[in-house]
Amino acid sequence: NRLTHHLFLEPFCLRECEEYFKEYGFSYSRKQIAECYMVMGGIPYYMSMMDRSKSLAQNIDSLFFSSNAELKDEFSDLYQALFKNAGSHIKVITALSTKGMGLTRKEILASTGLTDNGAFSTVLEELENCGFIRKYSPFGSNISLNRKRQDSSSLYQLIDFYTLFYFRFIEKNSYQDEHFWTTSVNSPLHNTWCGLSFEMLCLCHLKQIKQALGISGVQTLACSWRGKGSESKKGVQIDLLIDRKDETINLCEIKYSKDKFEISLAEEQKLSTRLDTFRAETQTKKSVLLTLITTNGIKQNSHSDIVQSEVTLEDLFW
Repeated sequence: NRLTHHLFLEPFCLRECEEYFKEYGFSYSRKQIAECYMVMGGIPYYMSMMDRSKSLAQNIDSLFFSSNAELKDEFSDLYQALFKNAGSHIKVITALSTKGMGLTRKEILASTGLTDNGAFSTVLEELENCGFIRKYSPFGSNISLNRKRQDSSSLYQLIDFYTLFYFRFIEKNSYQDEHFWTTSVNSPLHNTWCGLSFEMLCLCHLKQIKQALGISGVQTLACSWRGKGSESKKGVQIDLLIDRKDETINLCEIKYSKDKFEISLAEEQKLSTRLDTFRAETQTKKSVLLTLITTNGIKQNSHSDIVQSEVTLEDLFW
């Protein structure tokens, strides 16, 4: 009765999902495979429930929104099966679902009302070990600080695709429409979700992004950053920075679009302001490269020269 080995089963990456679908006779495009990933992650158990005779939208309706949907109650079943006292885990997940960049330990405690003790630490560790959340340090955090001060500045971010989909579409589903997903494709609601979920898809494929940028062998730290700039009331927010050991930072803008992403004059000015604000507020001495990660690449025009490197959805399938 002694534990002798820990076996961590990682989700499939996009390339492995593509291989799975081909093996089982699905004819989905890479864009559809990516959208499937943004709904349920690279979880083979969920993909095994899909019917190759149905479109992706029809499969999502069948699994999540039909009257007898197999995954309608998956949220409670999943957490109750994994954790003995799942109530605290669900409270943490619920709090994190409201904040895309994540929350600090202190902010999670304030939001959930849980007690700051060893049991709470165990909840965070279990959620992280099971791949539901990730812990990271925002840009500018001094990684040489002592453990206690490091923990106070670290952010915890929800990264489980199904859980994110659940909170956005299933938990508060007032539509009661068995064909909700099919009818919502290309709607503003669907397009907004695509943008947010594509950002998470990129965060979960950092290895492929680094390979596309030609920096696979460079030690890096992936993080986010929030400044005080006047871009909006919330300030400037950058969801992905790749801080490199070679004195370079890739400031990544992630854009989901159906066609090639076109940079207008207004967009160019916005990107330029972000770069200037980041340099001014962080006072970084490193070279900052503006990197655009898009679904279909950038449409070349008089404003596209502001981008110094780009990554596309195709690159994430490496």
